[in-house]
Amino acid sequence: MLRSVEQRHATGSREDDPRVTELRSAVARLRRQLAAHPAEFPDRIIAEDELAALDAHAAGGNPEIPRLRRSLLLIAGAIGSVSALGRGLGEVRDAVDLFGPSPRA
Repeated sequence: MLRSVEQRHATGSREDDPRVTELRSAVARLRRQLAAHPAEFPDRIIAEDELAALDAHAAGGNPEIPRLRRSLLLIAGAIGSVSALGRGLGEVRDAVDLFGPSPRA
């Protein structure tokens, strides 16, 4: 039986939300890239922990935009100078942006 979008959201099911799927995929790719990166750097553990937290938050089905952006900021700060991870970080940023535009001051 087919369900409409309204029915799916009314029941609280977010597993079919393409934004959540994209975010979790981007996080998984960056986690793999980080795990395969041979160099150690001071904030690596922060990046690993925050990627795990971001995935868990997205898996909860109703991610809060401020929490997503906070995690993104921490991850970017932790791996910012590791150019080999730049593309993966950009994919995570793009996935976070699917939930709403970045607030402008």
